Amino acid sequence: MTETASQKAEEFGFHPGDIVQEWLWDDDVDDSIRAAIEELTGEDLVDEDYDSAVDGVIIWWRDGDDEDELSDTIVDAVAVLGDDGPLWVLTPKPGRKGAASSTTVQNAAKTAGMNAATPLTVGADWNGIRLRAFGKGR
Repeated sequence: MTETASQKAEEFGFHPGDIVQEWLWDDDVDDSIRAAIEELTGEDLVDEDYDSAVDGVIIWWRDGDDEDELSDTIVDAVAVLGDDGPLWVLTPKPGRKGAASSTTVQNAAKTAGMNAATPLTVGADWNGIRLRAFGKGR
């Protein structure tokens, strides 16, 4: 696990015991980020088929995927997310295969009733963008 991933796991806002749901996993995801979250929470990540409430969400998003699908995924994720639980969209960094424009994520977030924060480096090849419901503070 990289030091960056370990440090950023805490910055995601997850806590020990949290159940974190992972959406749109594929074989290109950064396993060090996943491992850091699991180490911090002490729980395995659950997939989008998990049917109980969760404490946090990460969505892996790549360029070329449908922006409307991202909006729909955000809405679906919010439906199972506890109050004020952290929700993150992870995208490949600019210049990497699948790098998504932050504008695409911001537009999808807005459509889903969310605000998108400034991207944060969460791994060697991935940025994270935290989403919050309109009207919520930092």
